[in-house]
Order: sequence, then C-alpha cells, then structure tokens
Amino acid sequence: MLMLSRLRAALLPLLLAATLSACGVNNVPTLEERARSAWAEVQNQYQRRADLIPNLVETVKGYAQQERDVLREVTEARARATQTRVDASTITDPARFKEFQDAQNQLSGALGRLLVSVERYPELKSNANFLALQAQLEGTENRIAVARRDYIQSVQAYNTELRTIPNRWVAAIFHPDAKPLENFSAAPGAERAPQVKF
Repeated sequence: MLMLSRLRAALLPLLLAATLSACGVNNVPTLEERARSAWAEVQNQYQRRADLIPNLVETVKGYAQQERDVLREVTEARARATQTRVDASTITDPARFKEFQDAQNQLSGALGRLLVSVERYPELKSNANFLALQAQLEGTENRIAVARRDYIQSVQAYNTELRTIPNRWVAAIFHPDAKPLENFSAAPGAERAPQVKF
C-alpha cells in the first residue's frame, strides 16, 4: 500500500505537467515571442530602408538641383521616421504604434515623390549608382512588405489565442498580463493608385 501511494505521488506531478502542456498553457508565450520576432524583422527592414536613403538623396542631388523641395521632404521624413522610438512595448501601445506607422507612411510617400521626380532626368536614370540604389530600395520595399505580412499573421495567431475559448481562460489564469498586440493598417488614401504627372 505504501508503495502504491509513493507511485501515485511520483506520477501526479508528471500527469499534471503533461495535462498542462497539452491544454495550451505555453501557446500564449510561444505566439507572443513569434509576433515579437516578426516585429523585430519589420523594424530591421525599415532600418535598412532608412540607411539607403542618404545615399539615394546624395546621388539624386548631383543631377536634380531643381528637386530640392522633394529631397528636403525625403530627408525630413527619414529623420522623423528614425526619431520615432520603438521597442517591444510599441506593439501593445496603440498610440505609439500609430505614431510609428504614420512616420513610415510619410517616408514612403516622400520616397515615391522622389522616384517620380527622377523620371525627368534620363541621365540620372541611367547612372549606375542610382540604378543600384534604386534596385536596393525596391528590394527593401519588398522585404518590408513581407516582414509586415509575417508580423500581421503572427499577431493574428496571438490575438486569436487570447480571444478564443478555451484559450482565453488559460491565458487569463496563467498569463493575466497578456494583452492583444497592435497591427498595421493601410495608409489613408492607399485604396487609390498614385497619380504620376510630368
């Protein structure tokens, strides 16, 4: 009888651990870490774009003296985008997330205007440095889109975990400080194609 009670006492913690792991108690932190990792990749790609911009602006400056306003806009938008402080807490703070997203949207718009203005300078469009920078910028914009998509998917999985039953109950018991994460939304006017005027 004593042997049976010792066996039960030894098996009870193992059974409890197996039951808890099977009920999804680790899903919330796992999905949160996945979303935070995806957010870090979004920040990485935006930083890559910000790093390319000074070289692009300097290359265009040499050819397009009359485009000073556009170049100034790009430089100022880059400064605003890089001054917007973001960290892991940004994805749970709607105001800071919107501030970050607005700064990045302004930079995207300024870059778009710069690239449209370049169309007026055939010799610049054929410059090897400009072409290389433009290709890197286009590649970076694609990487940003992929990183944002991955982040959006990670946030969807995490937020769904927090809001659906029985996961909601598990999160309330074992992860009471877990909050839904913020997500990207389209920039105002994104539903309309940009107009190009020469």
